[in-house]
Amino acid sequence: MKKTIATLISLLLMLTVAAGCGGGGSDEKTVSILTPYQSSVTTNQMIEVLRQKAEEKGWKTEVIDAKGDIGQMASRMEDVITRKTDAIVIVSTDPNQLEAQIALAAEKGIPVFGCDSGYIDGMAMNATSDNAEMARMMTEYLFEQIGGEGDVLVMTHRPHPGVLKRSLKLDQMLADYPGITIINELHVDVPGPIENARKQMESVLLARKEPGSIKAVWAAWDEPAIGAAQAIMNAGRDEIIVAGIDGNSQAVDMIREGSPIVATVEQNFTGMAEIVIEQIGKVFGGGQVDATEMYAPARLITKDGAE
Repeated sequence: MKKTIATLISLLLMLTVAAGCGGGGSDEKTVSILTPYQSSVTTNQMIEVLRQKAEEKGWKTEVIDAKGDIGQMASRMEDVITRKTDAIVIVSTDPNQLEAQIALAAEKGIPVFGCDSGYIDGMAMNATSDNAEMARMMTEYLFEQIGGEGDVLVMTHRPHPGVLKRSLKLDQMLADYPGITIINELHVDVPGPIENARKQMESVLLARKEPGSIKAVWAAWDEPAIGAAQAIMNAGRDEIIVAGIDGNSQAVDMIREGSPIVATVEQNFTGMAEIVIEQIGKVFGGGQVDATEMYAPARLITKDGAE
């Protein structure tokens, strides 16, 4: 009888140890995906690829959308850290705004990955496009189309780390184009960038009614480019051209159809998400990431390339 009781106690101890390891006795990993911008077409695209590829590897995923509220995102990130998630992916987010939460995750041994975000100390890595190079490609093409001179409107959203890098590249390049004058830089709200950009463009067009008073619109990504182009077409101001970045399917269709949008730079959002999943797998396997900042290739799309 004593031997039987001792055997049962031993079995119970083994089960208790097993239950305390690998999340309830399972080796299944959980990846928490957080963003303030899921309403963005491209951000949602990356999230869907992350979910699909994670599930193919047998990992559970949870998606948290802070709907433009970075304070809410920080709070929810602390929640998943408390719940001992196995990895965190921040999508289209400036990590500097989550510095305390990233440090907390590192303290708890939870790796934080970026997808189309920036990189700061404490993170495992970030996969994105070379935003400065994309801005160079788009800016050179746009300025060439207007002969290197004229009044240009800028639409941007500098809180986004990738968009900030594009905007800073434009700032730098303007020194090489003395004939270009930036008439205004407009901050485009997110969520709702297309509608917000359209309304702001309508106001600018009312203030500058003379043909030639606006030569072009430099849009830091495609959704404001789409909104600006819609306002331009509605106003019958087809002399104004627009360029953006992302390779958004609607923007590409508008290039093909001969709208004011003349160019975009196609980002490889699927490639970014795939890089992140590959690097998570290496960390889950006990290895190291290949690099802290990794780029997926991008390409310029103009009317000729969109046909």
